[in-house]
Amino acid sequence: MTKPGVLNIPSMRGQCSEAEWQARVDLAACYRLVELYGMADMMANHISVRVPDEEDAFLINPYGMMYEEITASCLIKVDHAGKILSTPDFGPLNYGVNKAGYVIHSAVHHARPEVACVIHTHSWASMAVSSLACGLLPITQTAMRFLKIGYHDYQGVVLDTAEQASLIADLGRGEALILRNHGALTVGNSVGEAFNWMHRLELACRSQVAAMSCNTPLQQVSPEVLEETWNNYQPGTRRPYGLMEWPALLRKLDRLDPGFRD
Repeated sequence: MTKPGVLNIPSMRGQCSEAEWQARVDLAACYRLVELYGMADMMANHISVRVPDEEDAFLINPYGMMYEEITASCLIKVDHAGKILSTPDFGPLNYGVNKAGYVIHSAVHHARPEVACVIHTHSWASMAVSSLACGLLPITQTAMRFLKIGYHDYQGVVLDTAEQASLIADLGRGEALILRNHGALTVGNSVGEAFNWMHRLELACRSQVAAMSCNTPLQQVSPEVLEETWNNYQPGTRRPYGLMEWPALLRKLDRLDPGFRD
């Protein structure tokens, strides 16, 4: 029996490999977590994951569903050219892919083959910091891990593939990017890693907005300590992010609503 307010989407499990199904479950979980931690923008924004063993394919959300209702079966598989490779039966709703999502995510997946997951948000905190000329300030330990974060100047709604080159150049080899006057973007070698980066970036932005709102001088940290702290958070210094956190986050979702696995 279908629950009220829940879309009845046929399972896609029998139409994909076990590796793809696991990627679908992890991606659906990421959507639910972004909503749970207050970083969603209704049905706007997008998170994608590379399809394992398929060089030119990634999964992304159907444009029209809220983050809190995303499931493993509702995700749409597209290639880097924007062609839909597989989609569930949405019935009369006939959902497709947000074009801005395709432009941003296809650019990153094509240019950074090691990246498994890309997260883009319009949270109030990241939008606020993205509009500040000073950008993200290293005024907290959490913000210091983003000491060398990239910035991408606003060029309008991201609908033109011509913007992909500058977007990739500004991201470089980093894990995070502030989209000026827009929002934030993080990437990771796993879904858990990308979510960890975004969660920490969100905390850094929120704490900066809170500190600046106090209208009092901000406590500065020496360049030497900033550099040392940043280095402590680099992949070559510590274990990859998400290894410990992701299983616990999945357990959290299972306690709240395991429907993301459907």
